[in-house]
Amino acid sequence: MHLVKDENGHVISHAHDGEHTHEHVHTDGNVHTHEHTHEGEHDHVHAHGCDCRNEKCNGSCADETTALLNYMLQHNQHHAEELDQMAKNLRKLGMEDAARTIEEGVADFQKGNMRLSLALTLVKEHQKEA
Repeated sequence: MHLVKDENGHVISHAHDGEHTHEHVHTDGNVHTHEHTHEGEHDHVHAHGCDCRNEKCNGSCADETTALLNYMLQHNQHHAEELDQMAKNLRKLGMEDAARTIEEGVADFQKGNMRLSLALTLVKEHQKEA
């Protein structure tokens, strides 16, 4: 990660690779890790002299909140896709009960993601009105 500034001189947290490591434990006890990339995700958090964790902000960090909510929604959607693929893989291995349980969890993820998406839309509408 590196820091860049926008046209107004505000610091932008900017990551290009989106890489991180996942650890997998197999049924035989073997553990391995691999690099993992979230393709297509691109996060721009703009700091406008107002940190939402700062008491002086009084919750007026709409741009930062919108960017964070958008990032979290995309992140959750990506993990739902990964879990769906995991369920398919488990089904191929004959683990129908585990696959079905994961699919139920993915359905719950999707319900939560719909609520986050609605919240993001509402936040953006409020920003337009302000």
